[in-house]
Amino acid sequence: MTEKQQSEAYRTAVRQLITANHILHYHKVVDAYGHVSVRSPDDAEVYILSGNRAPALVSSATDLIEYRVSDSSPVDHSAGSGFLERFIHSEIYKRFPEVNCVIHSHAEAVLPYVAGNVEMKPTFHIAGFLGTKVPVYNIATSYEKMSSYEKEVQQDMLISNDQYGFDLANHFSKRGSWSCDHNVVLMTNHGFTAVGSSIKQSVYRAVYTCVNADVQTKAMMISSARASQGASRSEPVYLTEKQARGCQKMNDATMDRPWGLWEREVEVCPLYRNDELESKTSAP
Repeated sequence: MTEKQQSEAYRTAVRQLITANHILHYHKVVDAYGHVSVRSPDDAEVYILSGNRAPALVSSATDLIEYRVSDSSPVDHSAGSGFLERFIHSEIYKRFPEVNCVIHSHAEAVLPYVAGNVEMKPTFHIAGFLGTKVPVYNIATSYEKMSSYEKEVQQDMLISNDQYGFDLANHFSKRGSWSCDHNVVLMTNHGFTAVGSSIKQSVYRAVYTCVNADVQTKAMMISSARASQGASRSEPVYLTEKQARGCQKMNDATMDRPWGLWEREVEVCPLYRNDELESKTSAP
């Protein structure tokens, strides 16, 4: 797609996508690994994802690749190498037309939950988007299905084909539903994936999934410490279903506040560069 054919909405999405990579790194949602994509505003059957590089180093539109939602093949066959796990993105976009941004993370704050088989729950109002149940996808079940028609399956935990991506996407829906009923799905021994209707919403959810994990971990530790000191053990207090719904509504109405802060944080940090933002500012 040439620059003249790109809408202003497309160019805005590209600038925000680069900034999102930086914000997610700054807040330790991603490190050298992890990725964020956006559905193209100009073509719903295309999504945009960075090439195979660390999120903090994404700096211009030339670092991004357009992929087809149908099969995660690059629109431009001469595009450079991409992420093996891009099927996370394509299968979610294919399943849920209302999703416009997907984030995949291996954040350290969340990993104990997916390794220790501990249910994640919303511990404070900012995490209302988690609902009262965060589903968990275990790729081992996909390996079992795959092994029925393949001699040997490489069990590297990566969502490296459409079948694994399809199985993950299914976990965003409640049983019998075709709507996106969950905003976050944990991934056993791997990390998590968060979705949203916009880049701002998805970034908000990814950042606060990690914050919630940290708060919940500390709350459970305090509960255990109380019990070890002879006090009666009490479980942490979590949001009710009604509270979670109300808090999510509040979250969605206030996303611009944290986004503005996070955007400024990465703008003034010399590690990050957003050439698309700079070119907009310098344009006559």
